[in-house]
Amino acid sequence: MGEFTDKAAAAGNKVAGSVKEAIGKGTDNEHLEAKGKAQQLKGTGQDVKGSVKGALGDEI
Repeated sequence: MGEFTDKAAAAGNKVAGSVKEAIGKGTDNEHLEAKGKAQQLKGTGQDVKGSVKGALGDEI
């Protein structure tokens, strides 16, 4: 995947994760809240990956 694709996937995971976390908090569902936090971390990782590809080129 290229830089743009990674960053787009990252944004989607961050948004979906924050929604899951908020619903988990609102319904007192610790499992859903934890899944939301994990999905946000995945998005952060994808964002970093996209930034590295942008700096070094998509071939990495």
